Amino acid sequence: SREPARTHRRSRPCRPLPLAMLAFAATVKQVLSTATTPTVLASIPLVTFDGEKATTHEFVELNDPVMGGRSSGTWSVMPTFGVMDGEVVDVPSLQAPGFIKAAADGAFPDAASASAGALELEVRSTTPQYAGFRVSLAAGAVAPPYSCAGGGSIPLSRGCYKAKFSVPAGDGWHAVSVPFASFSDLWSPATGEHTKECSEDASACLTAKKLSSLQRVELWAEGAVGKVHLELKSVSAVPAAPHPNSTPLLTVSSPAALAAAAAPAAATTASRTATRPPAPFGTCSGA
Repeated sequence: SREPARTHRRSRPCRPLPLAMLAFAATVKQVLSTATTPTVLASIPLVTFDGEKATTHEFVELNDPVMGGRSSGTWSVMPTFGVMDGEVVDVPSLQAPGFIKAAADGAFPDAASASAGALELEVRSTTPQYAGFRVSLAAGAVAPPYSCAGGGSIPLSRGCYKAKFSVPAGDGWHAVSVPFASFSDLWSPATGEHTKECSEDASACLTAKKLSSLQRVELWAEGAVGKVHLELKSVSAVPAAPHPNSTPLLTVSSPAALAAAAAPAAATTASRTATRPPAPFGTCSGA
């Protein structure tokens, strides 16, 4: 019997990759190799008790007896922190809890770069169960003490932004984060509760412009009866953290842009890349 005829295939050279494609690949590789993690902005200290001139402020205690209430409180300063101590009781005329607070006026560091982040309080408390801790920041107020008494409910009292916070139990210091988006300058002076949220009314939001020129910082115990003991070590503005999956992207909007992006790499690629592939890959099999 005769052997079947064998079909012989002829080898032929492979067409080398166009230099433009090689240059583009080199450009992408270069971009990815030089990409760095987005810069994390540092927190901005606003209040400390370490003697630093820019962040050391004198706090003054103010209680609800000025409004006919019976709550009582004190503010004292230890070597490295401040202490608000007292008790919130019902205001007889309102049959509702009053308040105690400590306030500091002055020129505070520019915190505009943290507007998408949060206010961070370094605190501890022997009364973590107390439910009425609040913090307020005055900015753009005609008169900060007046605004922080009126809460936007009376004429010319806008500009005192308030938010709630709670303190974890434990003897150590806790970093308590209060998002700037949770602040509002529209709240009831009787209860401290917001009458409009920032998400409901953009005019109530604590913006970057406002954070660039803070006028006052206040700590409150308000809207809940009970014993209060709060120790404050620092107040800082903390920028929002970059998204963990954020990666720099190479964007090409047109063929001309592609050519421009590939040009620097093209020269290097041309000098390093042969016009033909290495010998072992210099042929292709085909019919």
